[in-house]
Amino acid sequence: RYSITTLLKPTREILLCRRHDHEVEQDCSEMIWALFGQAVHHILQQASDGKTEFAEERLEYTLENGYTISGIIDLYDMAKEEVVDYKTASTWKVVFNDFKDWEKQGLGYAWLLQKNGLPCKTVKFYGILKDHSKSEAKRKADYPKLPVVEVPFRFDSIEEIDKYLREKVDELIKCESIPDDELPLCSEEDRWRSPNKYAVMKKGRKSALRLLDTQEEAEEWQKVNGGDSIEVRPGLDKKCIDYCSCKNYCKYYLENVKEEETE
Repeated sequence: RYSITTLLKPTREILLCRRHDHEVEQDCSEMIWALFGQAVHHILQQASDGKTEFAEERLEYTLENGYTISGIIDLYDMAKEEVVDYKTASTWKVVFNDFKDWEKQGLGYAWLLQKNGLPCKTVKFYGILKDHSKSEAKRKADYPKLPVVEVPFRFDSIEEIDKYLREKVDELIKCESIPDDELPLCSEEDRWRSPNKYAVMKKGRKSALRLLDTQEEAEEWQKVNGGDSIEVRPGLDKKCIDYCSCKNYCKYYLENVKEEETE
């Protein structure tokens, strides 16, 4: 049994978290925003009028291979054929227009509803921006003006997500017997890896003269402006460092990321 939100994660993370769930330790302070999110859900789900809507409903669908996919719908309106989902998010998600994960989750909910005989044409997300700043909203043109944002998605077909979910479950089935260290590596995108930077350095100076995006740009800058060497500064796997609860059981993190994190 896997949930829609779980299936959006990389295979290695899913299986490591499942295998080591009883061993994982977490600092209580890191769960504050999860508590905040639960409070938001509890309050907003009261919006259901009870006639054409239902809130916090768990749905599931069992595939032909016997595996079940489940999901909890925050709010579904049968009259509008619409799902409403509430999120707590960072303002950076809005600034960078980074809603691919929400769209995929929305598609998953639409798939789950349709598999249960309930039509769904639209999924609407309300993002509660936990770090919104009024002063920044006044000062920056691309900064969200309000601490809440509405992000709607309309779906004409569920074929693409149907294919994704089935292939994801098949991959998990194949990997369930694979040892931890041999599980498929999460992609750079999954690890939220930042790109490498190229620092033009000068002897006797600790900080870079200039930080560039490519080796070629750094070499061109060095020709014009000087410098003794070019130092490659590897990108960081930000999710591995701050947002993966099973990282201490991941060989990639222990061998490649932990030392960088310490530094």
